[in-house]
Amino acid sequence: MTAPVTTLAALPGVKTASGVAAAAEHAQLTGRVLPVRPELRPLLPWAGLRRGSTVAVRGSVSLLLALLAEATATGSWAAAVGMPDLGLVAAAELGVEVSRLALVPRPGAEFVTVTGALLDGMDVVAVAARGAAPPEARRLSARARHRGAVLLSLGPWPGAEVELRCEAGRWTGLDGGHGYLRERRVRVQGAGRGAATRPRRADLLLPGSAGAPAAAPPEPVLSLAREAG
Repeated sequence: MTAPVTTLAALPGVKTASGVAAAAEHAQLTGRVLPVRPELRPLLPWAGLRRGSTVAVRGSVSLLLALLAEATATGSWAAAVGMPDLGLVAAAELGVEVSRLALVPRPGAEFVTVTGALLDGMDVVAVAARGAAPPEARRLSARARHRGAVLLSLGPWPGAEVELRCEAGRWTGLDGGHGYLRERRVRVQGAGRGAATRPRRADLLLPGSAGAPAAAPPEPVLSLAREAG
């Protein structure tokens, strides 16, 4: 898989954000750990996205986009492969710098080839897990390690160092059947291998009232007070 990133636009179904051709040079200019928002740091053993790692996200596209936000906002390049329903408006509201996000919504039979080429030139590549069989998935993780890119999987991924599982949460904002959904409280569980063996947990507002994720406040404790006689 030696096709340069600049040839991806010629593949059927490929759309890219502006400046994809410059991503290869940019990938060498950042540190070994790409930043994430403060609310997400406790979930990752490196307090960020370590280059060369594979991170699987289960149960939430919003969480996957939130992981991309800080890196793209601080100059890193990202790509999303095999996610035709990914919303750029939602990505922007969660803090993703969409001018640094390349989209390959329908790679078809070229999924592995396209993903491998993007790992050669992008800082972070997010993929739909269903696009690769287990042997191909392991080869792509090995390519991410070799190239110093971060592979983010939406769904389970063989050999992922970290897996983040998002439990369905409740929405708030409606009052008596009126109003707008403003924020959703979720619980994210993190586990993995090596440095990520220790279980991790965070309660988040995803999205928060302003769109971007936020730490969830403690839930109220209900108690019954006994009346004084």
